[in-house]
Formats: sequence, C-alpha cells, structure tokens
Amino acid sequence: MTPGDEDGLLEQAAERFGTPCFVYFSERIEQRIALLRAHFGDRLELSYAVKANPNPTLLAWLSGGIDLLDVSSIGELHLAQEAGWNPALLSFTGPGKRETEIRDAIRAGVGHLVIESLREARLADRIARQAARVQPVLLRISPDSLPKGFGDQMAGRPTPFGIDIEDADAAVEEVQTLPGLHLAGFHIYAGTQCLKADAIAETYRHLIAIFSQLCAAHAVIPEVLVMGSGLGVPYHEGDTPLDLSAVAEPLLHELAVLRENPRFARTRMVLELGRYLVSEAGFFVTRVVSTKLSRGRRIAICDGGMNNHLPASGHFGMVVRRNYLMHRIGRSDEDAVEPVDVVGPLCTSIDRLAGNIELPRLEEGDLLAVHNSGAYGLTASPVHFISHPLPEEVLVMSGALLRATRTFSGSCRAPVEEAVRLVDSAHPAAANQNA
Repeated sequence: MTPGDEDGLLEQAAERFGTPCFVYFSERIEQRIALLRAHFGDRLELSYAVKANPNPTLLAWLSGGIDLLDVSSIGELHLAQEAGWNPALLSFTGPGKRETEIRDAIRAGVGHLVIESLREARLADRIARQAARVQPVLLRISPDSLPKGFGDQMAGRPTPFGIDIEDADAAVEEVQTLPGLHLAGFHIYAGTQCLKADAIAETYRHLIAIFSQLCAAHAVIPEVLVMGSGLGVPYHEGDTPLDLSAVAEPLLHELAVLRENPRFARTRMVLELGRYLVSEAGFFVTRVVSTKLSRGRRIAICDGGMNNHLPASGHFGMVVRRNYLMHRIGRSDEDAVEPVDVVGPLCTSIDRLAGNIELPRLEEGDLLAVHNSGAYGLTASPVHFISHPLPEEVLVMSGALLRATRTFSGSCRAPVEEAVRLVDSAHPAAANQNA
C-alpha cells in the first residue's frame, strides 16, 4: 500500500467515522511481524504487550499471527480471552497485582504469572494451593545496569519492577520452596524505546548472562526465558530507524552459544514487544477547527488533543518535548511550508500536539495525521478530561475500514464479541487461535 493509498483511507475514515479518530493499518503490522520472523526465524517467539494497544479488534486480529500475549491487569486478561486467546498463551506482569487479580488469573489458567516481588509469590502460592493447582511462574529480575540509549531505563535504580539482581538468589531459593508454584523461568524487561542497535545487542548479551548465571546457581532447567525488547521507533524528525539486522546477528550468536548448554536445549526464548509491533501502523487523525494569528505565531486549533493522544503532547515520559511526525491529509503538499503551533480543544495551555512545526499552510477543515499513533495513544490518554466525545478507532484490513472502538467502562464483553465477529467476517484465518 502506497502513502497515497493510505492517505485516501485516512480521509475515508475521517469522513465515515468522524474526527478525531485513530486508524490502524493491519498490513503495516503484518510487515513488521514478517521482518521479525525473517531476522529471528523460529529461534525467538514473539509476545505482544497488550498495554501498548489493547484494542479488542486488534487483539482478535493478532490471534494466530503472534505467539503470545503479555497482559498487565485482569482487565487486559479478560479482553484477551474474549478476543479468542487461550489463557495458556498469556503471561501476566505488573508490580501491583491485587490478591483478587492473582486469584482470577490462576483460576483462568494463565500460562505464566510473572512474579515481581516475594509478596506476590507468597500470595500466588497460597491461592494456587487452595485451588489444588501448581501455577507456573516467571521470576522477573531487575538488572543493576544497562547501556545508555534507552528512552526509559529501569535498571540500576530503585524500581517497582521485579526483584533486584542483588536479591535474586534469595528470592529464587524461596520461590523454589513454595509448593503451589513451579518456577518455569525468568523474565527481564528493564529498558524501552532504544534506536541504537549496539546498545540493544549489548543488553541482550547481558540478559542472557543473567539467565545463565541464575539457572546454573539454582539448578533451574528453564522452560521459558522472556527478554523485553526495547526496540525503538522513530517518533521525531531526524530519528534514525533501528537497524534490526544489527540487533539480530549478535543475538542469534548468543542464543546459539546458549543452546550448546544442555540446560537450555529445550528452553523457549521469548521476545516481548509492544510499540515496535504496532506504533508505526497507527495514525491519529484530527481536523483543524480554526486558525488564528497570535503575536506573530500562526496557530491551528484541532478537534483532538492531549485528551486523546497524551504522548504526542509530550506528557508521557518525554524529558525534552519534541514534535511527533505529522502531515496534512488530502490536499497537495506543494504549498510552501510555514511554522505553526498545532493545539487541541482543551482549556489548558499544555494541550499542544506540536510547537513551531513546519507544515504546508493549514486552513479550517484540513485533516492532520499524527504518525506513530498505533501504540500508547488513546488508552494512555486522559480521555475524560473536559468530557469531549471519545474518538473512534478504525482497523484497515485489505482496504476495508472496520469500526474498532472499545468501551472504557462497564463490561467489555459485547464490544469484544462484536470485534471478533468483524475480524472473522473480514479475515476468517485471523480469528483462529492455535490453542
């Protein structure tokens, strides 16, 4: 699909479903999955972190295309189940699991409960024994260091995530004594949004060394080892896309060396991904409501802003605010560009999608597409602030536009059942789950 084709579909989505809206192109996700498979083959399983985009239609479509899902709440677990996923293919992470969530996850038959503290381990052990079950768990480890280059680096500092590597030996020993738990392996996710292939490759070497050390020290023959990917996407002007081949070559070498050890001969190696799979497949489409000139600066006021897309406004972990890539839809871009502030409709000065960005002249009624909006968009945003209507979500499959909007309150069963029905009717193979 060419950029011109995509623009036509973005314009159709805006006209059919209104603005603002989020539009996700399944073809782009297919291409990203194919790229990962081409580089890693069957040596790594792919796990999708649902928090990146929990849209139920997207989850239903991913069933059968991605090996596993990672959920971070019981709500995401239910969404995944209702979208057709077998709970045995899910892992459940998160530092603040409540007792009721742990109980529900174990009862649901979640494949792996990711233990982030000894409190969770003890709770899960008691709940599993009460249910006459043995729950497979992965112990999440927090490393003491990572190379520079990650957008969010969680290693080597106080963190709510996982067991500090300094305390890992004692934690492993205790977990191994709990009869309601089976230590199936380890999980490490300690950094995100990195565009430096050498830093990612060095990180993977470090994680594999930690896995090897812990397994050897505690006689663990791991069934599963999960590595957080940290693979970044180019959000801003001047960002260089990640060279995946420069990541894959050294990683495959490390995995080959690991496999030489009989302890790891049958271990399933899993790469957990979120934004790298779906971010560049999505666009946030908003319409210019009005324009004005204020103290020499041209301003375009749109019908969508930070209430719909908090990350694009710079309030989602961005230290120095930088504009997301965006473009004007539907009119020739032969116009000379000019600096403009792009803002949303909210009564707050921080509702700004771009500052002093160079775009073709914007007029009332023009459509703007904010790139990299397939991850951490709508559900990462304060959607109820100032009570504007919720944006629609649209999944583009084989040129067809499917309404994919989810609900934010109450039962999610009806919207998810509708999502599964839509995916099944448009693309039957996508709804089959390899349970």
